[in-house]
Amino acid sequence: MDNKKWDLEALPEELRIKVEKSKWKQVTIGESGAYTYMLSDESGQNRYLKIMPRKLNLSMEREVDLLKWLEGKLPVPKVLLFIHDSEYEYFLMTEVKGIHSCAPSFESDLPKLVRLLAKGLRMIHSVDIKDCPFDQRLSIKLKEAEYRTVNGLVDEDDFDDIRKGRKAIDLFQELIATKPAEEDLVFTHGDYCLPNIIINNGDIGGFIDWGRGGIADRYQDIALVARSLAYNFGEKWIPLLFKEYGMDKIDYSKIEYYKLLDEFF
Repeated sequence: MDNKKWDLEALPEELRIKVEKSKWKQVTIGESGAYTYMLSDESGQNRYLKIMPRKLNLSMEREVDLLKWLEGKLPVPKVLLFIHDSEYEYFLMTEVKGIHSCAPSFESDLPKLVRLLAKGLRMIHSVDIKDCPFDQRLSIKLKEAEYRTVNGLVDEDDFDDIRKGRKAIDLFQELIATKPAEEDLVFTHGDYCLPNIIINNGDIGGFIDWGRGGIADRYQDIALVARSLAYNFGEKWIPLLFKEYGMDKIDYSKIEYYKLLDEFF
């Protein structure tokens, strides 16, 4: 991310007209590379604006298209406007009401939260993939991982603790050598971590940050939510997560594989 200061006058006119009476608050949760702002209007309605520098080669167009495809299938943000100029992309969307599932307030009833995390996972994985145009199978992801490795785009300083000090090329070779023989394909979120799951009035409010969504092995989501749950509230809740999701036998090798894959993105 560059260090540009954003205000109303810095926006393209088409977008400026839509948000000119809003109050801005920058959102820092997440690691997308985009500037993200919550825009509040006089009626108390919130919208979100993402601004992505095009030089990062992290276009939001795929996420926009996926959200349009998901409309009516899952509770997700509604796309209000997506435009770009020579330097930036601008993505205006509705708010998914509620709070992030990583909020400390959920510590008062963690069994309920875990049940909701499993419920959200089942909701996403039940989306019919027959006509889904968004492919995130390993054949696609490994090509992306290789591209990011060769071009120095993998953040080696952000590796999980067990891989600290290793090089991306080393991890990529491990990724190829340990690739699962089969994929249990479903529709996946791609980054099903607690900050991307919104809880509202004691139930699933919706899901955000869909840049990596599409057809993939269900363990893509299972691995990341298990890691995220452990990070936020402790490993002891993972068995309940698996039970509530409906898993009798756990393929722990796939869990480790998809956590390894996540290091590249």
